[in-house]
Amino acid sequence: MPTTRLYIVRHGETLANREYRFIGSRDDPLSEHGQMQAAQVAEALAVFPIAAVYSSALQRTYSTAVPIAERHNLSVQKFDALREGSFGIWEGMSRAEILERSPEDARHFYEWERDATLAPPGGESMIAMQQRVCSGVEQLALAHPDQSIVLVSHVGPIKTLMCAALGVPIGTSPRIFLDLATISVVDWRDMAHTTVRLFNSHAHPGWQQARWMR
Repeated sequence: MPTTRLYIVRHGETLANREYRFIGSRDDPLSEHGQMQAAQVAEALAVFPIAAVYSSALQRTYSTAVPIAERHNLSVQKFDALREGSFGIWEGMSRAEILERSPEDARHFYEWERDATLAPPGGESMIAMQQRVCSGVEQLALAHPDQSIVLVSHVGPIKTLMCAALGVPIGTSPRIFLDLATISVVDWRDMAHTTVRLFNSHAHPGWQQARWMR
């Protein structure tokens, strides 16, 4: 059975990431530090035979993908399935701000944290996101049998994809932390045959740069 190796990259830092804000569909640019992270990821992936680089259309992912693609003389292909889920009316807000917004928002938020089928008001649920992402990855795997490709995406899509690859419930995703500008690797045959090789690697910038180390 053909295998596609996925090098899965979370985008570099934006200013909103420093404040843990929900910026699903908001199109924030990389910070200066995020641009440096993108260069570090590109250097780390330069040694691998990459056939294609895919990214969501948002500039924080696309700007992370461009240095990777340039190291392999490739162009970045925008792929909608890799986009972050929308947080609807909660876009741009922190968790604390949502809880303070109104009793209804607080109730809905707590329920959303527990139930992957619920969506933020006007947004997308985790289960819908997972179906979208996995369907897209299946499409890319068919297009790249026995090749290695790079997917530059966001925290939500990557965590839901990793849950699918590990065969664990999507409700497991809050238990795993995914840092900015990290690399994960999955060998993908189909939805039922996957091997997770690496997750949340900071080897390229050094472990002291991991957010959870601070």
